[in-house]
Amino acid sequence: MRERGFTLIEVLLVIAIIGIMMLVSYPNIKNSLETRGLENEAREVLSTLQQAKFQAVKFKLNHRVNFDNSLGYWVYFIEREVSFNNWVEVPGRLRKSIPNRFTVTINLPGQVLIISPLGFVLNYSTTQHDISIQSPNIQRQGQPSTRTIVIYAGGSVQYTKSA
Repeated sequence: MRERGFTLIEVLLVIAIIGIMMLVSYPNIKNSLETRGLENEAREVLSTLQQAKFQAVKFKLNHRVNFDNSLGYWVYFIEREVSFNNWVEVPGRLRKSIPNRFTVTINLPGQVLIISPLGFVLNYSTTQHDISIQSPNIQRQGQPSTRTIVIYAGGSVQYTKSA
């Protein structure tokens, strides 16, 4: 009777084929992860803008989303106006940051977005009303690498992908 099993050559051949397949698919996997990270960051910013609008309407107080780059990376958080021009951070909300691997352009007056209790943008500007997040890694591969959030005076937002 002959013993059943695999020879060392057969096992090494299968491992080599798996290794080659992994090597070939690695750039696609890495690109997918980078694209997903870019999408997640842009949607987090979008979600924060929407939460600030919701809070402003709910509590009938001006709210703002403050973008800060003083630490060398972008941090954003929601604040509410408790008295005239006296802003405090909304309790229970963590500050969020955008990783340095992304290029961020905050095109808002004073790098803040102020929302009224009616949901309108109080500091709306026709020339400064968008936020862009770009991935240089995705751009090098010729894919849409920029996510832009455009804010309108009425408080609505538009989310777009572009090169």
